[in-house]
Amino acid sequence: MPPKKAPAKNKQAGKKDLFKIKAPKIQYVRPDTSILIEYDEFPEDSSDAGRSIFFNPAKKLSILNEDTTTLDLGEQQIVEMSDEILIDSTWIKVAGYYAIWDTHNINPYRKDGRNIKDSLHIHLVDHSKQRYSKMPLTTTPITSDFGYRGYRWHYGTDIDLDMGDTVYAAFDGVIRISKYDGGGYGNYLVVRHYNGLETLYGHLSRPLVNVGQFVKSGQAIGMGGSTGRSSGPHLHYEVRYEGNPIDPEHIYNFPEYKLKKEDFVITSALFNYYNTALKYKKSARGRATRVRSSAYHKVRSGDTISQIARKYGVSQAQIMRLNKISGKTTLKLGRSLRIR
Repeated sequence: MPPKKAPAKNKQAGKKDLFKIKAPKIQYVRPDTSILIEYDEFPEDSSDAGRSIFFNPAKKLSILNEDTTTLDLGEQQIVEMSDEILIDSTWIKVAGYYAIWDTHNINPYRKDGRNIKDSLHIHLVDHSKQRYSKMPLTTTPITSDFGYRGYRWHYGTDIDLDMGDTVYAAFDGVIRISKYDGGGYGNYLVVRHYNGLETLYGHLSRPLVNVGQFVKSGQAIGMGGSTGRSSGPHLHYEVRYEGNPIDPEHIYNFPEYKLKKEDFVITSALFNYYNTALKYKKSARGRATRVRSSAYHKVRSGDTISQIARKYGVSQAQIMRLNKISGKTTLKLGRSLRIR
């Protein structure tokens, strides 16, 4: 059952008082943002990635799916949500955007972002409560953008990393999902944040946190990897509002390694891409063939075939065979070598 709507007057007052904005005192580092890898990865229809959009219906209440709208939110207390998860009730009060606590499904909310009528102001930083933001990686070279890719829509931003790199929580929040999806995301986490957003971190080699655990922005939550349907080490990063994916590049300036602004406005226009994505989804159903996954490495100064092979866990012979080169071939800077 969805949460009861507050009177308009109180709702407006709450929006004004919820956060106090000041310029952040954060020193940003500009990383090398050259594109290193190009990916073609297509999750299976049965994977969590394939079922994470188009408004999956909310499940009935169970141990893992709990309606929290009737909880007593007055005094601070511990609320048992399942046999394994303990949730502080003050969290539920702040995250009033959601009435469902679901540890299995990425999108249990059944809300279409195209139907949002008003502009929703989301504050990404709250200095008064010492809630800040953090980039998910120490460097953020983008390898694949949000949008159409291959024969599917890509609902996140892929960021290059090396195996075992530390992945950080973007904002303060609580771990809602920690799961393995062999046909898509691999090891992935979903974090529900105080500001009303949720972020997803895919293809991890392993998670470092558990469902129900509270995390601060910048806290290590996983190790980077290439699990699931992935053609090379990278982080698949998503930002969602009520289950609806938002292009992370609307929020982040990845080359500058920072947020674009301390607040963000959500409107129905952000989700107009659904119309195009649905067309691609329908056309993909009629295809009998599957596009092969492939990965490419762009040669940089000092690269050797042996170094590249070790980085991606493949043999030198495979790289030479795929690119029709030999061990004596001089690798030219900027050349794309096929890895898989």
